[in-house]
Amino acid sequence: MATESSQEEYCNRAKEVKEFDDSKIGVKGLVDSGIITIPRFFIHPPENLTGIRSHHPEAIQIPTIDLSDHNSIPARSHIVQQIRDAASQFGFFHIVNHGIPVSIMDATISAVKAFHELGTEEKKSHYDRSGEGGVYYATNYDLFISRVATWRDTLEVQTAPVPPDWKRVPAICQSELMEWSRQTKSLGEVLAELLCQGLRLQQDRLKELKCMDLRSIVGHCYPHCPQPYLTLGINSHTDPLVLTILLQSEVEGLQAKIGEDWINIKPMHGALVVNIGDLLQIMSNGVYKSVEHRVVANSNKDSRISIAAFLGPTEKEGSRSYGPLPELLSEEKPALYRNFTMEEFMTQFFSKELCVLVNHFKI
Repeated sequence: MATESSQEEYCNRAKEVKEFDDSKIGVKGLVDSGIITIPRFFIHPPENLTGIRSHHPEAIQIPTIDLSDHNSIPARSHIVQQIRDAASQFGFFHIVNHGIPVSIMDATISAVKAFHELGTEEKKSHYDRSGEGGVYYATNYDLFISRVATWRDTLEVQTAPVPPDWKRVPAICQSELMEWSRQTKSLGEVLAELLCQGLRLQQDRLKELKCMDLRSIVGHCYPHCPQPYLTLGINSHTDPLVLTILLQSEVEGLQAKIGEDWINIKPMHGALVVNIGDLLQIMSNGVYKSVEHRVVANSNKDSRISIAAFLGPTEKEGSRSYGPLPELLSEEKPALYRNFTMEEFMTQFFSKELCVLVNHFKI
């Protein structure tokens, strides 16, 4: 009987999820419709919600690194050491004086927010999981394979290595996302050089391996949740690629797991958040850390907006093998991870719900 009951529950959940997705209204549409309780497939088990109501140790803060003099020799060596320390101890850090004008940052947030706040009927025409033309807009890319859904909608534009079909990008945020892609490309190259130097590598090593060729700009909207202690904005996971550059609005929600504590990564106007991805942890043979993080459900009336630029290699690199960089290995420091192709890596990523992907490649 328990098996029959579980099967029936699974079928009912699958039916409810499909009906929700077919409606194309997203979680923002649910909020705008005036709901006061969330659908049951968004309700998380207690173990997923550990610590979301408790006090977070404010004494633990991710480092803030000033990049203003990164091209001057004496300052650069100090910045390289700061980045190495942050990437190896926290996996997350803020950057300021990074070269992207605050006006562009503010305009990008405003444009993505404006899209997510369009009327439900107007947004329906953009709702599409196929990713055709390099553009995707839906609720939870893993909606149909995850055990439980999370309270966010996402607009994603893959801008490199192949330019997207910009006509498919909503006009209200098209030019801003195009500019954000350009800005994060330049900043990503600077960060890649500094991270390479932190590993005592040639500064163009990641570029040589085409590790910054893929670029996806992902605009998340975490609207108000009427029952924020029953769900999450995004569940605990690590980012899969090399590097993530995150722009977040003033509404809090991002948390990183440092040791056993979940700490708040508070927005800082004019600053960007940088975090290490699984692929860079593997390539650095564990020197740099890809750290679990999540976003709590939003209890504020105003939506939380975040825009992540994910940087990494393209899976179309064919037979190119990725793994710990040979120059970082020795008898004293053997490889902790096996080699793989990007095709295998991304197949693994898309075959399951968000998780800690790096564990799959441990030796």
